[in-house]
Amino acid sequence: MRVFVTGGTGAIGGHAVPALVTAGHEVTALARTPAKAAALERQGATALAGVSLFDRAGLAAAFAGHDAVVNLATAIPSMSRFMSARAMRDNLRVRVEGSAAVADAALDAGLGRVVQESVSMLYRDQGDRWIDEDSPVDHYPLTRGNFAAEANACRFAATGGGAAVILRLGWFLGPGAEHSEQLFAQARHHIGMILGHPAGYVSSIHLSDAASAVVAALGASGGTYNVVDDEPLTKLAYANAVARAARTRPWVRGPGRAAYLLGDRLTSLTRSLRVSNARFRKETGWAPRYRSAREGWLATARTLTS
Repeated sequence: MRVFVTGGTGAIGGHAVPALVTAGHEVTALARTPAKAAALERQGATALAGVSLFDRAGLAAAFAGHDAVVNLATAIPSMSRFMSARAMRDNLRVRVEGSAAVADAALDAGLGRVVQESVSMLYRDQGDRWIDEDSPVDHYPLTRGNFAAEANACRFAATGGGAAVILRLGWFLGPGAEHSEQLFAQARHHIGMILGHPAGYVSSIHLSDAASAVVAALGASGGTYNVVDDEPLTKLAYANAVARAARTRPWVRGPGRAAYLLGDRLTSLTRSLRVSNARFRKETGWAPRYRSAREGWLATARTLTS
């Protein structure tokens, strides 16, 4: 297939573009700087500069002749800026206005498929119960952009477009995810990060497994799918997995349940989400290489310390 990727130089895009190329697809991706264009070219993709994510007409012209667009564009801030209202506004614009421009341009260009990145943190806290795609979601301030992106993808399918595949991804880990690299650095200094109740669940996904899911999504029926690893860990077990990968023992753990006091800004990270990937596995045959964060963090450590 001829696949256009937005966000191709981001955390997941840096893994998804080479995965798509390796799978035999012809890939074009947006590049905002010469350095990013060069990186895309090294991965075997065609880099396109000078087109804004918010320019419907420009995107439609760029999409012409392609079979699908994969929208991975985000502006998620690092951990140090996660509480910044301005940083969150930037991400909101990308999610709301950017996804609308992508969906409209895909319609204009007559594409047959849109694959839209979303997150599994949209679901309500379910304690230790398993969560599937029919489980209740929750609307709080930080979910606005993701719900808008999902709605725009669905609008593409409902108004004459082709298939819309929405991937609700788990919490990223792996090289290239800035917050992941920061967590690892903290662990090497004996700091363990637990957000919320230690017995609550974290559903994660290694970036390379997220990338292989993007490839699989090109053959999936339209719909919404959870893309997480096979074994969600409790928050305590997750912190221990990071520490083990860093070959340290945490001297300080936190903020724990005190994180609830920070309100909506950390709601996506403090709740308990034991998310199932069964529907996507059944639909596509996809399976994660790293079945849990334990294996994912060990692989991440090998890369970050090599």
